[in-house]
Amino acid sequence: MGGLVEVDPAWLGQQVREPSARGVATGLIDLIRQGTLRPGARLPTVRRLARELGVSPSTIAEAWSELRKHRMIGTEGRRGTVVLGPPGVPHPARYERIGHFGNRLAIDLAMAAPDRALLPPLGAALAAASSSERLNDYTRETITPRLRAAVEPTWPFPAQSWLALGGGYEGVQLLCQTTALPGDRIAIEEPTAARLLDILEMIGVELVPVACDEEGPIPAALAESLRSSPVAFVYQPRGHSPCGHAVPEARSAELARLLAPTNTLIIEDDGIGDLSAAPLNSLGTTLPERTVLVRSYSKSHGPDLRLAIIGGAADAVERVRVLRSFGTGWTSRILQDTLAHLLTDPATQAIVAGARTAYARRRASLAALLSTRGVHTGGRDSLVLWVPVHDESEALVTLAAHGISAAPGSRYWVRQGRPHLQLAIAGLTEEPAELDELADVIALAAKRPGADRH
Repeated sequence: MGGLVEVDPAWLGQQVREPSARGVATGLIDLIRQGTLRPGARLPTVRRLARELGVSPSTIAEAWSELRKHRMIGTEGRRGTVVLGPPGVPHPARYERIGHFGNRLAIDLAMAAPDRALLPPLGAALAAASSSERLNDYTRETITPRLRAAVEPTWPFPAQSWLALGGGYEGVQLLCQTTALPGDRIAIEEPTAARLLDILEMIGVELVPVACDEEGPIPAALAESLRSSPVAFVYQPRGHSPCGHAVPEARSAELARLLAPTNTLIIEDDGIGDLSAAPLNSLGTTLPERTVLVRSYSKSHGPDLRLAIIGGAADAVERVRVLRSFGTGWTSRILQDTLAHLLTDPATQAIVAGARTAYARRRASLAALLSTRGVHTGGRDSLVLWVPVHDESEALVTLAAHGISAAPGSRYWVRQGRPHLQLAIAGLTEEPAELDELADVIALAAKRPGADRH
Protein backbone atom coordinates (compact mmCIF):
# COMPACT_ATOMS: atom_id res chain seq x y z
CA MET A 1 0.00 0.00 0.00
CA GLY A 2 1.30 3.55 -0.64
CA GLY A 3 1.46 6.54 -2.90
CA LEU A 4 -1.90 8.16 -3.52
CA VAL A 5 -3.75 4.83 -3.26
CA GLU A 6 -6.86 4.73 -1.10
CA VAL A 7 -6.59 1.96 1.47
CA ASP A 8 -9.39 -0.61 1.07
CA PRO A 9 -11.50 -0.53 4.27
CA ALA A 10 -12.23 -4.28 4.05
CA TRP A 11 -8.51 -5.09 3.83
CA LEU A 12 -7.68 -2.69 6.66
CA GLY A 13 -10.42 -4.15 8.83
CA GLN A 14 -8.86 -7.59 8.43
CA GLN A 15 -5.53 -6.29 9.76
CA VAL A 16 -7.09 -5.07 13.01
CA ARG A 17 -7.04 -7.80 15.64
CA GLU A 18 -9.00 -5.97 18.32
CA PRO A 19 -11.94 -3.68 17.39
CA SER A 20 -11.23 -1.06 20.04
CA ALA A 21 -9.63 2.38 19.78
CA ARG A 22 -6.35 1.01 21.17
CA GLY A 23 -6.56 -2.06 18.90
CA VAL A 24 -7.14 0.04 15.76
CA ALA A 25 -4.33 2.44 16.67
CA THR A 26 -1.92 -0.43 17.44
CA GLY A 27 -2.79 -2.22 14.21
CA LEU A 28 -2.12 0.85 12.08
CA ILE A 29 1.09 1.66 13.97
CA ASP A 30 2.41 -1.81 13.12
CA LEU A 31 1.42 -1.45 9.45
CA ILE A 32 3.07 1.97 9.18
CA ARG A 33 6.26 0.86 10.93
CA GLN A 34 6.50 -2.22 8.70
CA GLY A 35 6.12 -0.07 5.59
CA THR A 36 2.90 -1.83 4.55
CA LEU A 37 1.12 1.53 4.82
CA ARG A 38 3.47 4.06 3.24
CA PRO A 39 3.51 7.86 3.41
CA GLY A 40 0.77 9.28 1.19
CA ALA A 41 -1.62 6.34 1.48
CA ARG A 42 -5.17 7.65 1.94
CA LEU A 43 -7.09 6.04 4.79
CA PRO A 44 -10.82 5.21 4.73
CA THR A 45 -13.19 7.69 6.31
CA VAL A 46 -14.00 7.25 9.96
CA ARG A 47 -17.55 6.08 9.15
CA ARG A 48 -16.50 3.56 6.48
CA LEU A 49 -13.92 1.90 8.72
CA ALA A 50 -16.34 1.95 11.67
CA ARG A 51 -18.95 0.10 9.58
CA GLU A 52 -16.37 -2.45 8.49
CA LEU A 53 -15.33 -3.18 12.08
CA GLY A 54 -18.82 -2.93 13.56
CA VAL A 55 -17.84 -0.20 16.02
CA SER A 56 -18.96 3.35 16.62
CA PRO A 57 -17.34 6.21 14.64
CA SER A 58 -16.09 7.63 17.94
CA THR A 59 -13.91 4.54 18.40
CA ILE A 60 -12.15 5.17 15.07
CA ALA A 61 -11.93 8.91 15.79
CA GLU A 62 -10.18 8.14 19.08
CA ALA A 63 -7.68 5.88 17.29
CA TRP A 64 -7.07 8.55 14.64
CA SER A 65 -6.47 11.10 17.42
CA GLU A 66 -3.76 8.89 18.94
CA LEU A 67 -2.04 8.50 15.57
CA ARG A 68 -2.20 12.26 14.92
CA LYS A 69 -0.60 12.92 18.30
CA HIS A 70 2.39 10.86 17.18
CA ARG A 71 2.36 12.57 13.75
CA MET A 72 1.78 9.30 11.92
CA ILE A 73 -1.32 10.47 10.05
CA GLY A 74 -2.64 13.88 9.07
CA THR A 75 -5.52 15.57 7.27
CA GLU A 76 -4.69 17.07 3.87
CA GLY A 77 -7.77 18.87 2.64
CA ARG A 78 -9.65 17.05 -0.09
CA ARG A 79 -7.27 14.13 0.08
CA GLY A 80 -8.70 13.28 3.49
CA THR A 81 -6.65 11.49 6.14
CA VAL A 82 -3.30 10.25 4.87
CA VAL A 83 -0.35 8.33 6.28
CA LEU A 84 2.62 10.57 7.13
CA GLY A 85 5.08 7.89 8.16
CA PRO A 86 6.52 6.16 11.24
CA PRO A 87 6.46 8.01 14.55
CA GLY A 88 9.16 10.61 14.91
CA VAL A 89 10.38 13.15 17.41
CA PRO A 90 8.43 16.42 17.07
CA HIS A 91 10.63 19.32 16.00
CA PRO A 92 10.40 22.84 17.47
CA ALA A 93 9.47 24.27 14.09
CA ARG A 94 9.39 27.95 15.11
CA TYR A 95 12.67 27.78 17.00
CA GLU A 96 14.39 26.08 14.07
CA ARG A 97 12.84 28.33 11.40
CA ILE A 98 15.15 31.31 11.72
CA GLY A 99 15.96 31.59 8.04
CA HIS A 100 18.79 30.08 6.04
CA PHE A 101 20.74 32.54 3.95
CA GLY A 102 24.14 30.89 3.97
CA ASN A 103 26.82 30.52 6.64
CA ARG A 104 28.85 33.63 5.92
CA LEU A 105 26.67 36.22 7.62
CA ALA A 106 28.88 38.57 9.61
CA ILE A 107 26.34 40.01 12.06
CA ASP A 108 24.03 37.62 13.90
CA LEU A 109 20.91 39.39 15.16
CA ALA A 110 18.76 36.24 15.07
CA MET A 111 19.78 34.59 18.33
CA ALA A 112 19.18 36.48 21.58
CA ALA A 113 22.25 35.09 23.31
CA PRO A 114 24.24 37.01 25.95
CA ASP A 115 27.49 38.77 25.12
CA ARG A 116 30.11 36.39 26.48
CA ALA A 117 32.36 39.33 27.32
CA LEU A 118 29.73 40.52 29.81
CA LEU A 119 29.29 37.20 31.65
CA PRO A 120 30.90 36.68 35.07
CA PRO A 121 33.89 34.31 35.37
CA LEU A 122 33.01 30.91 36.85
CA GLY A 123 36.36 29.69 38.23
CA ALA A 124 36.06 30.85 41.84
CA ALA A 125 32.37 29.91 41.99
CA LEU A 126 33.04 26.38 40.71
CA ALA A 127 35.85 25.96 43.22
CA ALA A 128 33.56 27.08 46.03
CA ALA A 129 30.85 24.68 44.85
CA SER A 130 33.24 21.72 44.98
CA SER A 131 32.78 21.76 48.75
CA SER A 132 28.99 21.44 48.46
CA GLU A 133 27.30 19.63 51.31
CA ARG A 134 26.33 16.05 50.40
CA LEU A 135 28.40 16.17 47.21
CA ASN A 136 27.97 12.95 45.18
CA ASP A 137 25.16 11.83 47.48
CA TYR A 138 22.36 10.11 45.55
CA THR A 139 19.73 11.74 47.75
CA ARG A 140 17.52 13.83 45.52
CA GLU A 141 17.61 17.49 46.46
CA THR A 142 15.07 19.91 44.95
CA ILE A 143 17.22 22.94 45.73
CA THR A 144 20.41 23.18 47.79
CA PRO A 145 20.32 25.15 51.04
CA ARG A 146 22.91 27.60 49.66
CA LEU A 147 20.93 28.31 46.52
CA ARG A 148 17.62 28.71 48.31
CA ALA A 149 19.22 31.14 50.76
CA ALA A 150 20.54 33.13 47.79
CA VAL A 151 17.32 33.31 45.74
CA GLU A 152 14.61 33.50 48.39
CA PRO A 153 15.30 37.14 49.36
CA THR A 154 14.99 38.13 45.67
CA TRP A 155 11.64 36.41 45.09
CA PRO A 156 8.68 38.82 44.64
CA PHE A 157 6.32 36.73 46.81
CA PRO A 158 6.62 33.98 49.45
CA ALA A 159 7.00 30.75 47.49
CA GLN A 160 5.37 27.64 48.94
CA SER A 161 7.84 25.33 47.20
CA TRP A 162 11.15 25.50 45.28
CA LEU A 163 12.87 23.52 42.55
CA ALA A 164 16.08 23.95 40.55
CA LEU A 165 15.82 22.96 36.87
CA GLY A 166 17.90 22.83 33.72
CA GLY A 167 16.80 26.19 32.26
CA GLY A 168 13.79 28.45 32.01
CA TYR A 169 12.14 26.74 29.08
CA GLU A 170 12.38 23.39 30.83
CA GLY A 171 10.59 24.97 33.76
CA VAL A 172 7.74 26.27 31.61
CA GLN A 173 7.52 22.99 29.67
CA LEU A 174 7.28 20.81 32.76
CA LEU A 175 4.78 23.09 34.48
CA CYS A 176 2.52 23.05 31.42
CA GLN A 177 3.04 19.33 30.82
CA THR A 178 2.06 18.44 34.39
CA THR A 179 -0.90 20.84 34.44
CA ALA A 180 -2.57 20.27 31.07
CA LEU A 181 -3.86 17.18 29.32
CA PRO A 182 -3.86 16.99 25.49
CA GLY A 183 -6.80 19.09 24.33
CA ASP A 184 -6.83 21.34 27.40
CA ARG A 185 -6.61 25.09 26.83
CA ILE A 186 -3.70 27.29 27.85
CA ALA A 187 -3.90 31.07 27.54
CA ILE A 188 -0.74 32.74 26.31
CA GLU A 189 0.11 36.32 25.44
CA GLU A 190 0.45 37.17 21.75
CA PRO A 191 2.98 37.62 20.33
CA THR A 192 5.26 35.61 22.59
CA ALA A 193 8.53 33.68 22.58
CA ALA A 194 8.70 31.21 19.69
CA ARG A 195 9.98 28.42 21.94
CA LEU A 196 6.97 28.79 24.23
CA LEU A 197 4.66 28.21 21.27
CA ASP A 198 6.68 25.17 20.17
CA ILE A 199 6.51 23.74 23.69
CA LEU A 200 2.76 24.17 23.99
CA GLU A 201 2.07 22.70 20.56
CA MET A 202 4.28 19.71 21.40
CA ILE A 203 2.28 19.09 24.59
CA GLY A 204 -0.89 19.04 22.48
CA VAL A 205 -2.87 21.82 24.11
CA GLU A 206 -5.20 24.31 22.48
CA LEU A 207 -3.64 27.78 22.50
CA VAL A 208 -5.83 30.70 23.53
CA PRO A 209 -4.01 33.89 22.46
CA VAL A 210 -4.18 37.01 24.64
CA ALA A 211 -3.43 40.23 22.76
CA CYS A 212 -0.80 42.59 24.22
CA ASP A 213 0.03 46.26 24.13
CA GLU A 214 2.99 48.25 25.47
CA GLU A 215 2.04 47.27 29.05
CA GLY A 216 1.66 43.56 28.45
CA PRO A 217 -1.49 41.40 28.27
CA ILE A 218 -4.60 43.52 27.64
CA PRO A 219 -7.18 42.97 30.42
CA ALA A 220 -10.12 42.73 28.02
CA ALA A 221 -8.27 40.12 25.96
CA LEU A 222 -7.44 38.11 29.08
CA ALA A 223 -11.07 38.31 30.23
CA GLU A 224 -12.18 36.94 26.86
CA SER A 225 -9.68 34.07 27.04
CA LEU A 226 -10.78 33.13 30.56
CA ARG A 227 -14.27 32.38 29.25
CA SER A 228 -12.83 29.21 27.72
CA SER A 229 -11.59 28.08 31.19
CA PRO A 230 -7.88 27.63 30.40
CA VAL A 231 -5.98 25.44 32.86
CA ALA A 232 -3.01 27.82 32.79
CA PHE A 233 -2.02 31.34 31.76
CA VAL A 234 1.60 31.74 30.61
CA TYR A 235 3.08 35.21 30.28
CA GLN A 236 6.28 37.23 30.66
CA PRO A 237 5.97 39.91 33.36
CA ARG A 238 9.10 41.74 32.14
CA GLY A 239 11.88 41.44 29.56
CA HIS A 240 9.23 40.30 27.08
CA SER A 241 10.38 38.49 23.98
CA PRO A 242 9.78 39.64 21.32
CA CYS A 243 8.17 43.01 22.09
CA GLY A 244 10.24 44.25 25.04
CA HIS A 245 7.41 45.31 27.31
CA ALA A 246 7.29 45.07 31.11
CA VAL A 247 3.99 44.84 32.97
CA PRO A 248 3.52 47.88 35.28
CA GLU A 249 2.01 47.59 38.74
CA ALA A 250 -1.43 48.90 37.77
CA ARG A 251 -1.76 46.48 34.83
CA SER A 252 -0.63 43.59 37.03
CA ALA A 253 -3.38 44.46 39.52
CA GLU A 254 -5.99 44.43 36.72
CA LEU A 255 -4.85 41.00 35.55
CA ALA A 256 -4.91 39.65 39.11
CA ARG A 257 -8.49 40.86 39.58
CA LEU A 258 -9.59 38.93 36.47
CA LEU A 259 -7.71 35.76 37.42
CA ALA A 260 -8.74 35.72 41.10
CA PRO A 261 -12.15 33.98 40.69
CA THR A 262 -10.74 31.28 38.35
CA ASN A 263 -8.80 28.06 38.91
CA THR A 264 -6.24 28.94 36.24
CA LEU A 265 -2.58 28.30 37.14
CA ILE A 266 -0.42 31.38 36.52
CA ILE A 267 3.02 30.67 35.06
CA GLU A 268 5.35 33.68 34.97
CA ASP A 269 8.35 33.36 32.66
CA ASP A 270 11.15 35.68 33.84
CA GLY A 271 13.46 34.85 30.96
CA ILE A 272 16.27 37.39 31.40
CA GLY A 273 15.94 37.68 35.16
CA ASP A 274 18.66 39.86 36.69
CA LEU A 275 19.39 41.54 33.34
CA SER A 276 15.97 43.15 33.27
CA ALA A 277 15.96 46.92 33.74
CA ALA A 278 12.34 46.89 34.93
CA PRO A 279 10.91 45.78 38.28
CA LEU A 280 9.04 42.48 38.42
CA ASN A 281 5.37 43.07 39.24
CA SER A 282 4.32 39.50 39.95
CA LEU A 283 0.77 38.20 40.15
CA GLY A 284 2.09 36.04 42.97
CA THR A 285 1.93 38.99 45.33
CA THR A 286 -1.87 38.74 45.07
CA LEU A 287 -2.38 35.08 44.12
CA PRO A 288 0.59 33.19 45.66
CA GLU A 289 -1.30 29.91 45.94
CA ARG A 290 -1.87 29.81 42.16
CA THR A 291 1.31 31.39 40.79
CA VAL A 292 4.67 29.86 39.86
CA LEU A 293 7.55 32.10 38.83
CA VAL A 294 10.17 30.61 36.49
CA ARG A 295 13.43 32.58 36.62
CA SER A 296 16.30 31.75 34.29
CA TYR A 297 19.94 32.56 35.09
CA SER A 298 21.36 31.50 31.73
CA LYS A 299 21.64 34.92 30.12
CA SER A 300 22.71 36.72 33.29
CA HIS A 301 25.21 34.28 34.81
CA GLY A 302 26.08 31.79 32.06
CA PRO A 303 24.28 29.49 29.59
CA ASP A 304 26.43 26.51 30.59
CA LEU A 305 25.13 26.65 34.13
CA ARG A 306 21.82 25.44 32.60
CA LEU A 307 19.91 26.69 35.62
CA ALA A 308 16.51 28.12 36.39
CA ILE A 309 14.53 28.22 39.60
CA ILE A 310 10.79 27.73 39.90
CA GLY A 311 9.17 28.93 43.07
CA GLY A 312 5.51 29.28 43.98
CA ALA A 313 2.37 27.17 44.29
CA ALA A 314 3.22 23.94 46.12
CA ASP A 315 0.97 21.59 44.12
CA ALA A 316 2.29 22.77 40.75
CA VAL A 317 5.96 22.58 41.80
CA GLU A 318 5.43 19.14 43.36
CA ARG A 319 3.98 17.78 40.10
CA VAL A 320 7.13 18.88 38.30
CA ARG A 321 9.34 17.29 40.97
CA VAL A 322 7.49 13.98 40.61
CA LEU A 323 7.77 13.99 36.80
CA ARG A 324 11.52 14.71 37.01
CA SER A 325 11.95 11.73 39.30
CA PHE A 326 11.46 9.49 36.27
CA GLY A 327 14.57 11.01 34.67
CA THR A 328 17.37 13.16 36.05
CA GLY A 329 15.74 13.39 39.47
CA TRP A 330 17.65 16.47 40.58
CA THR A 331 19.93 19.21 39.30
CA SER A 332 23.67 18.96 39.96
CA ARG A 333 24.59 20.31 43.41
CA ILE A 334 27.82 21.62 41.91
CA LEU A 335 25.91 23.78 39.43
CA GLN A 336 23.38 24.89 42.04
CA ASP A 337 26.03 25.98 44.52
CA THR A 338 28.06 27.60 41.73
CA LEU A 339 25.04 29.81 41.04
CA ALA A 340 24.55 30.41 44.77
CA HIS A 341 28.12 31.70 45.03
CA LEU A 342 27.66 33.97 42.02
CA LEU A 343 24.40 35.41 43.36
CA THR A 344 25.97 36.36 46.69
CA ASP A 345 29.40 37.47 45.43
CA PRO A 346 29.70 41.30 45.36
CA ALA A 347 32.11 41.25 42.40
CA THR A 348 29.70 39.14 40.35
CA GLN A 349 26.79 41.35 41.33
CA ALA A 350 28.72 44.33 39.94
CA ILE A 351 29.45 42.47 36.68
CA VAL A 352 25.78 41.58 36.21
CA ALA A 353 24.74 45.17 36.97
CA GLY A 354 27.23 46.38 34.37
CA ALA A 355 25.84 43.94 31.80
CA ARG A 356 22.30 45.12 32.54
CA THR A 357 23.34 48.72 31.92
CA ALA A 358 25.25 47.83 28.74
CA TYR A 359 22.34 45.88 27.24
CA ALA A 360 19.90 48.69 28.04
CA ARG A 361 22.26 51.19 26.41
CA ARG A 362 22.73 49.09 23.27
CA ARG A 363 19.00 48.54 22.93
CA ALA A 364 18.17 52.21 23.42
CA SER A 365 20.91 53.33 21.02
CA LEU A 366 19.71 51.21 18.11
CA ALA A 367 16.05 52.03 18.84
CA ALA A 368 16.83 55.75 18.78
CA LEU A 369 18.76 55.50 15.51
CA LEU A 370 15.93 53.55 13.88
CA SER A 371 13.38 56.05 15.15
CA THR A 372 15.22 58.91 13.43
CA ARG A 373 14.91 56.85 10.22
CA GLY A 374 11.16 56.42 10.62
CA VAL A 375 11.22 52.91 12.11
CA HIS A 376 9.60 52.88 15.57
CA THR A 377 10.22 49.76 17.63
CA GLY A 378 8.53 50.31 21.01
CA GLY A 379 9.23 48.31 24.16
CA ARG A 380 11.72 49.16 26.86
CA ASP A 381 13.02 46.00 28.54
CA SER A 382 14.53 42.98 26.77
CA LEU A 383 17.52 41.73 24.83
CA VAL A 384 15.69 42.18 21.51
CA LEU A 385 14.04 44.83 19.36
CA TRP A 386 10.66 44.21 17.68
CA VAL A 387 10.95 45.93 14.31
CA PRO A 388 7.89 46.47 12.07
CA VAL A 389 8.62 45.79 8.38
CA HIS A 390 6.68 45.98 5.14
CA ASP A 391 7.42 42.36 4.17
CA GLU A 392 9.27 39.84 6.31
CA SER A 393 10.78 37.78 3.51
CA GLU A 394 12.01 40.81 1.59
CA ALA A 395 13.44 42.31 4.78
CA LEU A 396 15.32 39.12 5.63
CA VAL A 397 16.77 38.90 2.12
CA THR A 398 17.85 42.55 2.24
CA LEU A 399 19.59 42.05 5.58
CA ALA A 400 21.24 38.84 4.38
CA ALA A 401 22.58 40.66 1.33
CA HIS A 402 24.37 42.94 3.79
CA GLY A 403 25.67 40.05 5.90
CA ILE A 404 23.06 40.33 8.66
CA SER A 405 20.76 37.63 10.03
CA ALA A 406 17.48 38.26 11.89
CA ALA A 407 14.46 36.30 13.12
CA PRO A 408 11.14 36.52 11.23
CA GLY A 409 8.31 37.89 13.35
CA SER A 410 5.84 35.29 12.08
CA ARG A 411 7.45 32.76 14.44
CA TYR A 412 6.03 34.59 17.45
CA TRP A 413 2.32 34.59 16.64
CA VAL A 414 -0.47 32.08 17.21
CA ARG A 415 -2.57 33.98 14.70
CA GLN A 416 -1.16 35.95 11.80
CA GLY A 417 0.03 39.39 12.88
CA ARG A 418 1.62 42.43 11.31
CA PRO A 419 5.03 41.68 9.71
CA HIS A 420 7.97 42.19 12.05
CA LEU A 421 11.56 41.13 12.59
CA GLN A 422 13.09 40.34 15.95
CA LEU A 423 16.62 41.68 16.32
CA ALA A 424 18.92 40.54 19.12
CA ILE A 425 20.79 43.47 20.67
CA ALA A 426 23.07 41.83 23.25
CA GLY A 427 26.10 41.62 20.96
CA LEU A 428 25.65 44.95 19.17
CA THR A 429 28.66 47.11 18.46
CA GLU A 430 28.91 50.33 20.45
CA GLU A 431 31.12 52.01 17.85
CA PRO A 432 28.99 54.95 16.60
CA ALA A 433 29.85 54.76 12.91
CA GLU A 434 29.24 51.00 12.72
CA LEU A 435 25.96 51.27 14.62
CA ASP A 436 24.85 54.09 12.35
CA GLU A 437 25.59 51.98 9.28
CA LEU A 438 23.69 49.05 10.79
CA ALA A 439 20.65 51.27 11.43
CA ASP A 440 20.73 52.39 7.79
CA VAL A 441 20.55 48.79 6.57
CA ILE A 442 17.78 47.80 9.00
CA ALA A 443 15.71 50.84 8.01
CA LEU A 444 16.23 49.98 4.34
CA ALA A 445 15.02 46.44 4.98
CA ALA A 446 12.03 47.57 7.02
CA LYS A 447 10.48 50.05 4.59
CA ARG A 448 8.35 49.47 1.54
CA PRO A 449 10.53 49.50 -1.60
CA GLY A 450 10.60 52.99 -3.02
CA ALA A 451 8.92 54.50 0.06
CA ASP A 452 11.51 57.27 0.37
CA ARG A 453 10.72 58.47 -3.15
CA HIS A 454 7.11 59.44 -2.30
